[in-house]
Amino acid sequence: MKLAKPILFALGTVAGITLLIGACTTSGPATSGDAASQAYVAPGDQDDYYAFMSGGYSGQISVYGLPSGRLFRVIPVFSQDAEKAYGYSEETKGMLMTSYGFIPWDDAHHPELSQTDGVPDGRWIFINGNNTPRVARIDLASMNTAEIIEIPNSSGNHASPFVTPNNEYVVAATRFSIPIPNQDIPLDSLSQELDGTLTFIRADEPGEMDIAFQILVPGYNYDLAHSGKGVSDGWSFFTTYNTERATSLLEVNASRNDKDFIAAVNWRTAEECVANGAGQQQPGTYYHNHMDERDMAVSEERNGVRMITPADCPDMIYFLPTPKSPHGVDVDPTGEYIVAGGKLAAVIPVHSFTKMLAAIENEQFETTVDGIPVLQYEAILHGEVENPGLGPLHTEFDGNGFAYTSAFISSEIVKWNIESTEVVDRVPTYYSIGHLMIPGGDSREPWGQYVVALNKITKDRYLPTGPELAHSAQLFDISGDRMRLILDFPTIGEPHYAQALPADLIRDRQVQIYELSENTNPYGIKTEAESRVERNGNEVHVYMSTIRTHFAPDNIEGIKVGDDVYFHVTNLEQDWDVPHGFAVMGANNSELLVMPGETRTLLWQPDRVGITTFYCTDFCSALHQEMQGYIRVSPAGSNVPIAAHVGGSIGGSE
Repeated sequence: MKLAKPILFALGTVAGITLLIGACTTSGPATSGDAASQAYVAPGDQDDYYAFMSGGYSGQISVYGLPSGRLFRVIPVFSQDAEKAYGYSEETKGMLMTSYGFIPWDDAHHPELSQTDGVPDGRWIFINGNNTPRVARIDLASMNTAEIIEIPNSSGNHASPFVTPNNEYVVAATRFSIPIPNQDIPLDSLSQELDGTLTFIRADEPGEMDIAFQILVPGYNYDLAHSGKGVSDGWSFFTTYNTERATSLLEVNASRNDKDFIAAVNWRTAEECVANGAGQQQPGTYYHNHMDERDMAVSEERNGVRMITPADCPDMIYFLPTPKSPHGVDVDPTGEYIVAGGKLAAVIPVHSFTKMLAAIENEQFETTVDGIPVLQYEAILHGEVENPGLGPLHTEFDGNGFAYTSAFISSEIVKWNIESTEVVDRVPTYYSIGHLMIPGGDSREPWGQYVVALNKITKDRYLPTGPELAHSAQLFDISGDRMRLILDFPTIGEPHYAQALPADLIRDRQVQIYELSENTNPYGIKTEAESRVERNGNEVHVYMSTIRTHFAPDNIEGIKVGDDVYFHVTNLEQDWDVPHGFAVMGANNSELLVMPGETRTLLWQPDRVGITTFYCTDFCSALHQEMQGYIRVSPAGSNVPIAAHVGGSIGGSE
């Protein structure tokens, strides 16, 4: 068997020590033919699972099939997408409004499926915007972004958006603590002025997401979160690092403490305190954007949130000491065990929820930090997983009593028994695994057939594509005692976390068309006979229809340089999978992609005299090339009347 070249990864420095790891792997198939056949989906057959992967710095979510690894769709969320005109069409621009103005990009990390009684239900998926703090809700019936809310008093929305068992709340936390209220502070005194926030967003009603309350916490970095379930329902857990409150060279200065914390928050106690008037209104401007019943984005500016402190609400929050620089925090299907991924720790600590409650009852506290009791480590510990790999990050569960942890530095998945905390299996990944995912693996009822490794480095796995390589996902069969690699597949952007669920929960509820009779877009039309062009000052509105295989109108006169021309394009098709496109030369945004029965609007501002063309961008039929038209653009101030060719006649309206 041919050996690949040894690979040496320099993984940075911790406390001045450079961490290196070597890897030597085979370049041939890493699995038997029998195992590989498990990932084969024959032509015409469909996958068993939908997998939703974050797009990282692309700002999107990508939809894959499992076990095939085939990419089906990219769902635009926080970033403009020219393919679908998301953030370009007039109907969707409002989805990207923030208190900073129109922001056409974000860094999307953690998709989280909606749940019923702690089990994914296939209705929605949430995802965080890490850069400009936001949380989005995507409707899985249409695979479109339906709602986005900005989070005030936060910077770096990383520990987000992890749901409570019935979507009562999406929880979020600031990654970078900042002064609250934010102000001009000399950097050499900044560490004394930092505050953190934990945010609870009401999320159980579509279109009605809002900040329910925020909790003011010490100015650490808050990294990840998960909410309790089963016995721990009513609690949410957040990892912290940088309890040193360092503000520079964190790789050294934020790695000095032997233990950092998991913040355990009793959100039911918190909401009771808020209901009883605890806390105060904290200023903070934020936007709530949602697609309304007309399928048009509505942006609402809001100001002020209810902020509570530990002093306002006793028994609300406790710190669980956790070694060292914990990254992920994960709760097993029963809700009893709280697992931390201490990325610089030599063990995986497993806390017991029952022991945590007993320690609170018995006041087994090590100390108090900013009014928050710190529980005794030994009092809350269920056990420590020894030899868990180097750099443990994240843990998922198979529902059969086993946990699976990603080890970033040693590039492996480690399987261990939850009760005994003993390692029972380990398998290499290629290379530097971050998150991992089991379908339903963070829920009460995992579908424990597969685990997906989301790796940060590809190296020799795929054909080279210059300096930038696709990230690597790897699919392992975990239905037996030993994990087996059955598929490599590349992913787009930088996937961080992923979620998956059986296809049957979503497939039969997919929207296929938009009923033309229910199109309430104010610029939509129901028939080709309604197509027309209207001028109002320097605004021109083109009410255009498209159907196989022509536009109406397809010839337009009376447009002048300097006009704002709005093309309101309605797709009259009522047949599944027959979208139409629309592009006009010189537009400084994108094309439109219009689904059957839908209306979408493109703004065009002509800047030169002459004949301009437009055409359909989405292949729809044998006469697709014939779907085109002409626009006459006349000089500003000219008296050429508006006129349009509609079904053989010339007509228009001033």
